[in-house]
Amino acid sequence: MRHPWRAIGTWLLLVVAAVACGTAVSMHTTTDADYRVGQSGAAARQIEAAGLDAPDTEYIVLSAQAGGTVDADVRAAAGRIAADAQRDSQVARVAAPVTSPDKHLVIVPITMKTVAAGKHPDITGITKIVGDAQPRAPGVHIVQTGETSLNKAVNKRVGNDLGSAESTSMPITIVLMLIVFAALAAAGIPVLLAIASVFGAMGLMGPISLLLPMEPTVTSVILLIGMAVGVDYSLFYLKRERQERQRGASTANAVEIAAATSGHSIVVSGFAVIVSMGGLYAVGDVTFSSIATGSIIVVAFAVCGSLTVLPALLTKLGSKVDRPRIPLLWRLSSRMRPGAFSSRLLGPVLRRPVTALLAGGVLLLALAVPALSMKQQTSSLDSLPQDIPAVRAMQQVGVAFPGDGPTTTVVLHDRSAAQVDKDARAVQDKAVATGDWKQVPKAMHASADGRTAVLTLGSKAPEGSFAAGAAVRELRDTVVPAAVSDTGTTWAVGGDVASSYDQMHHQSTGLPKVLILVLGLTLLMMAVTFRSVVIALLTTALNLLSVGAAFGVLTLVFQHNWAESMLHFHSTGGIISWIPIFLFVVLMGLSMDYHVFVLSRVKERYDAGMPPKLAVRQGVSETAGVVTSAAVVMISVFALFASLSMVEMKEIGVGLSVAIALDATVVRLVLLPAALSVLGRWAWWPSRRQGTRHAARPVEPSDYAPLEPVRAR
Repeated sequence: MRHPWRAIGTWLLLVVAAVACGTAVSMHTTTDADYRVGQSGAAARQIEAAGLDAPDTEYIVLSAQAGGTVDADVRAAAGRIAADAQRDSQVARVAAPVTSPDKHLVIVPITMKTVAAGKHPDITGITKIVGDAQPRAPGVHIVQTGETSLNKAVNKRVGNDLGSAESTSMPITIVLMLIVFAALAAAGIPVLLAIASVFGAMGLMGPISLLLPMEPTVTSVILLIGMAVGVDYSLFYLKRERQERQRGASTANAVEIAAATSGHSIVVSGFAVIVSMGGLYAVGDVTFSSIATGSIIVVAFAVCGSLTVLPALLTKLGSKVDRPRIPLLWRLSSRMRPGAFSSRLLGPVLRRPVTALLAGGVLLLALAVPALSMKQQTSSLDSLPQDIPAVRAMQQVGVAFPGDGPTTTVVLHDRSAAQVDKDARAVQDKAVATGDWKQVPKAMHASADGRTAVLTLGSKAPEGSFAAGAAVRELRDTVVPAAVSDTGTTWAVGGDVASSYDQMHHQSTGLPKVLILVLGLTLLMMAVTFRSVVIALLTTALNLLSVGAAFGVLTLVFQHNWAESMLHFHSTGGIISWIPIFLFVVLMGLSMDYHVFVLSRVKERYDAGMPPKLAVRQGVSETAGVVTSAAVVMISVFALFASLSMVEMKEIGVGLSVAIALDATVVRLVLLPAALSVLGRWAWWPSRRQGTRHAARPVEPSDYAPLEPVRAR
C-alpha cells in the first residue's frame, strides 16, 4: 500500500457518507399491497377497487382472573371500556360487549376509522383506555388484541430479541477474536471493520428503499450476514499477513503476499455470497428481494474494507498489530504449531481416503434423509410466541367466536347485482356443505352498485395449516367453479387463509428457480476461479451435502415436538415456508468461504511443486486454525438466534449453526481432503500446474514432515 492514509480516509468517508444517507432518507418499508401474490392478491385488488375494504377492528378480551364463567365485574368492566372507547377520535364505532357461548369470555369489538392504504390506525388511545381499566377491575383479566395491536406486540418482541442478540454477539465475537489473535489491536480490527460494513449497508438502505421497498427485518439480516462475513474476511487476511511476518517477510511483503493470496480468496468468496444471495431475486417476492439487496450491499462493503482499509492499517501498524499482547494467551498461541490438531485428523483420512470419503458421505446423507419429509407452512398464530398476551387472546377469540377466527373471502363480480347475490349464496351453501368452512355473521358485503360482492367464510382449520391449504385448493378448484358455472360471474378467492396459502405456494414454486440459478452460477464461478471443472463439481456436491444435512436436522428439530422444551418453542408440525430458500442461499454463499480459502492454499502449494496429496495435507493444515476460528465466530453468532422467541429466528439459528459446524469439520477435514487425495492431479483438470508468483516460500523438506507417513500420488 503506497498511500495507506488515503485508503483509510476514503473508507471512512464512504462509511460516513452511507450513514449520512440513511439519516437523511429514512427507510421506505413495505406495505400490505407489496405482499400480494396469486389469486388472493387479485382478490385484494378487486376489494380495494370496489371500496369494500374492511376497517381494522380491535378486540378487548375480558375474563375472570380466577377463571370460570364471567360475572358482573367482568360485564361492568366491559361496559366502561366500551363507553370510554366511543369517545376516542380514532374510533368509528363500538359494538356492544358480547359474551362467548361458553360464558368464559366477553369481548368489546372496536372498529377503527379507515386510514390510507398501507397504514395502520392509531390505537394508542384504546391502549391507554385498557391500561387505565385494569387497576379499576382487579378481579378481571383484560387484554387488547386485533391485527394492529398484535403486529405491534410481535414487532416489539422481535425488536427486543434482536437487541438482546446484538448486545450479546458483540462481546462474544470480541472474546473469540482475543483468543484467536492474543492481541488487542489484531482482535479489534475485524470486529470494527464488520461493524463499519453493517452501518454502511444500513445507511444505504434508505435511498435504495425509494426504488425497492424494504422488509423491516432486513436490518437483522444485514447484521447477521455482515458480522459473519466481515469478521471472516478480516480474519483470513490478518492470519496470512501474520504468518508471512513470522516467516521473516517484511511488513510490506507480508501485506503484498496476503493481498495476492487471501485477498484473492476474499474477492472470490464475496462474489460467491453475492451470487448466491442474488438468486433470491428469482422468487419475485418482496421479502426475498429485500434480503438479497441488504445482503449484497453488506458483503460488498465487507469485501471493499478487507481489500482497502485493512491492508492500509496493516501497513501502518506493522508488527504493532500484535500489541498489546495478552500474556497467557500469547504464550499459548506462540507455542501451538499451526495445524497440529488437524494434522492428526488428516493422517487417517489421507491414508485411507476412500474409506473416509464413504464414511463422511454416509453420515451427511443419513442426516439429510429427514429433509425428504419436510413440510412447509406459513407463519400463523400458532407459530408466534405463545407468551405474548395478544397472541393468546386472539386464539381465544377465534375459538370462542367462530366468526372472528381465521377467514377467507370470495370476491364475485357480474353485470347483474341479482346474479352476484345469487352466486354468492350458492358458493356459501356449497362451501359449508364441504365441512371445511362455516358461516359467519354478516358474511355478505356488496358494493354500492351491487355488482361486486364479498363473501366471508370461516375456516375450521388454523391459518397456515396444511388442512387450511387443502380447503383453499378445493374451494378454488371445485366449490366455486361448480357454484358459478355458466353464469358469467368472475371470482377470486382471497382473505387471510388464502393469502397464507398463496404465499407458501409462491415461495415453494420459487425454490427450483433459486436452485438452478445459484447452483449454475456458483458452479461457473468455481470453474473459472480454479480453472477446473472437477473442483467446481466437487465443491458444489459437497455444499449440497452439507445443506441437505442441515435441512434434515432442521426437520427433525422443528417438525417434531421432542426439542420444544429445550429450545422453548411450540412445534406446528412444519417449517416456515421462506426458511428453506433463505438458508439455502446463505449456506451456499458462506460455505464457499471455506472452500475457496482452503482450495486456494492447496492450489498454491500444488503450483509451487508439491505432490497433490502433500499439497492437500499442507494446505488444509495451514488453513485449519483460520477456518476453525471463523466457524466458531459464525456458529456463536448464529446460535444466539436459536435462543430468540420467534420460531423463524430459531430455525435460522439452528440451520445455519448446524451447517457451518458440519462444513468446518466433516466437509473440510474429511470429505474435501479425501476427495482431493483420491482425485490427485485430476482434481485440477483441465488446468495445468503453474508457478505461483506470491507463494509464501519455496517448497522445502520441512514441508513434507508428516506426523504420520503418507504416500504421494
